[in-house]
Amino acid sequence: MLLVLCVDLDDDLGRKAGVETPVIGREAVEEAAVALATVDPEDSDVNVLFQGVHIANEFGEKGEAVTVAAVTGTEKADVTANRKVGEELDYVLASLSTDERISAVVVTDGAQDESVIPVIRSRVPVDGVRRVVVRQAQDLESMYYTIKQVLNDPETRGTILVPLGILLLIYPLATLADRFGFPGATLGVLSALLGLYLLGRGLGVEETVDRWAERVRTVLYTGRVTLITSVVAAALLLIGGIGGVEALEAAQVGEQLTALEVIAALVYGAVQWFAAAGITSSLGRITDAYLADRLEWRYLNAPFYVVSIAVVLHGVSAFLLGYQELPYVAAALTAGTLVGLVSTLTFAIVETRSARRAEPT
Repeated sequence: MLLVLCVDLDDDLGRKAGVETPVIGREAVEEAAVALATVDPEDSDVNVLFQGVHIANEFGEKGEAVTVAAVTGTEKADVTANRKVGEELDYVLASLSTDERISAVVVTDGAQDESVIPVIRSRVPVDGVRRVVVRQAQDLESMYYTIKQVLNDPETRGTILVPLGILLLIYPLATLADRFGFPGATLGVLSALLGLYLLGRGLGVEETVDRWAERVRTVLYTGRVTLITSVVAAALLLIGGIGGVEALEAAQVGEQLTALEVIAALVYGAVQWFAAAGITSSLGRITDAYLADRLEWRYLNAPFYVVSIAVVLHGVSAFLLGYQELPYVAAALTAGTLVGLVSTLTFAIVETRSARRAEPT
């Protein structure tokens, strides 16, 4: 038996004509087509229904058992619509009381309705697809559907529309720049924007930005202390960078520095601020770990390690710049090492004893 299946993916039959679906049988499909044509004569699904009846008549005249039916989806024509078409097709197949092998000819009005064909193939063999369009505009709906799919796809939309938008800004920005006396600025700015965009797309920077944005959003919603301490740490790092530059400028007065001395000057001016940033950040992470009940004693080593490293770097940089003598360096190295060792041993012992106490006897 041949099933001529008319597909109305956006449910014009139900929304416009109030026809209950699925519609099964030649007379019922003709009545549905007339009802839809009466409400909206320009609807292309009217042609689909009449074409389905026409195909059914052709095969019926050849003596083949044939049934025509119409199934619909939903207004949005999305995955939900495909599922509804599948459910209605199951109903149609169950209503066909025959022992013969059933195959289908699908009748649609364009590429959008044909997106449901895999759903139909999963239920019944498809012998062919007949697309019905108005002769004066055969590719109009397919073109519209393709453009719609492109604009709905975030990946394609970003790849095509953003560079196109930047290029379209050339003329208005060039006009404004010429009026304000900056004729060459427009092409430079737009070319830089386009270059940065293409470079970012090529390197996948947008994925990293999305990950960081999601992480920041999670931090904001969960109320983590890390957010505040990270902002403070960033400010301290900025101040430390400025302090390093100022220390370098002060060291360069009246003498030429070697590369090692330049590094030492930058470290000498910035190390205390960088240490403060490290301590602030580590304290924020320790606080969050405690609030989340994930705190372990060894986490408390972080601030002490930061202090230890800062003391060593300060002593070495001061010695290289001639601000301190060798005994100061020795004292700094000793103090930094002792701070790190004592903190490690202390928290390791405390963690071990805590674990022993927590063990069941």
